[in-house]
Amino acid sequence: MIDLQDKSLCPTLEEIGLYIRNPVFGEFCSDIQRIYQCREKIEFSSCSLERGWNVKFKKSGKSLCTIYPRELYFTVMLVAGRKEKVPFEAILPSCSVKLQEIYAGTKEGNGQKWLMVDLEDKDEVYRDIFRFMEIRAMK
Repeated sequence: MIDLQDKSLCPTLEEIGLYIRNPVFGEFCSDIQRIYQCREKIEFSSCSLERGWNVKFKKSGKSLCTIYPRELYFTVMLVAGRKEKVPFEAILPSCSVKLQEIYAGTKEGNGQKWLMVDLEDKDEVYRDIFRFMEIRAMK
């Protein structure tokens, strides 16, 4: 088993998947790669709130999402910046109640909201995350 806190050993995407032990992680990463034609970047964060290895996906230099591995699920961080705020809020009423609650409960700072969405199933929240990433990719 990998140690996500060990900065000296960068895990592979497959090793992170083995740590999470949820097939949705592999599907999520594959879907991002297929839809946005981009590769993952595995990075170590020294941030006290989310210290450890994470997975980032970017398109044309813009962050689509950051994935924080957990056991049996993973957390997806989505950034709703100034440019995305209006289109995000326009689709919000058609999003899952869970995502609406996360958005409403996330404080804004410097014109941005950093949404932390726990994902363990390929459900409506999964779909909503891709709708948000689509807006990020276009802006």
